[in-house]
Amino acid sequence: MSRWKELPDSLDDAGRQLIVQLRRLKDRSGLSLASLQSKTGYSRSSWERYLNGKALPPRQAVEELARVVGAEPTRLLVLHEVAEETWQKDAGVTEAAEAPAPKGVRRWVLIGVLTTAVLGALLVGLLLTAPWKGGGKSPAGARPSVAVSPDPDATFAYKPGKTYPCAVKRERGRLYAGYSTTRTAVLSQPGWDVVEAQCLLRHRGFDPGGADGVYGENTTRAVKRLQDKAGLPPDGIVGPHTWQVLRR
Repeated sequence: MSRWKELPDSLDDAGRQLIVQLRRLKDRSGLSLASLQSKTGYSRSSWERYLNGKALPPRQAVEELARVVGAEPTRLLVLHEVAEETWQKDAGVTEAAEAPAPKGVRRWVLIGVLTTAVLGALLVGLLLTAPWKGGGKSPAGARPSVAVSPDPDATFAYKPGKTYPCAVKRERGRLYAGYSTTRTAVLSQPGWDVVEAQCLLRHRGFDPGGADGVYGENTTRAVKRLQDKAGLPPDGIVGPHTWQVLRR
């Protein structure tokens, strides 16, 4: 097990939880940073920055890490979306989506790219009128943070039959339970989107049974009752219009 450095104090809760979960996946896989470079295409130095909270990993890097270690990426990507919206500029260098480093690239090219990223981040920092304050309100115009997993130690792989806790919160006028941020997915297959919908149904007083991520008869009946009350066609299918009702 690696002995990781302490994460920056300026890192907010969403970013901290994302990095902690990426570290766990890396440690459980037994892969070194050099191995991650060869298997994901992102350089060793990039992974060092990502896993020490110095830079927000691109979405593609998160997907690649999940693929390499055989983990379900859904929860990781939800955390990444939240972290991307609330990532603090003073937590370190924030990189734009970095393309995978080509094999055999020359050292001086990598140095040039990193130098450009650092200078760009410094320029952005000079233009900011005020720093983001951890735990306080977001700056004017900032997008809201979304409720994250109620259990930071939960595994990322969705397990049918397991009942998940529901902790619904309102963010900028919309409700979130922390399992998905979708507002358009048409539900049919078991998974995190279904858990999210089940939690929101229960919050609104339409009991779907346990929040187990299985779109069964109880969930279908609860969806129909919600749709009927909202004036929607009671077809029992959660799609964009039903999500709009669940989120508001």
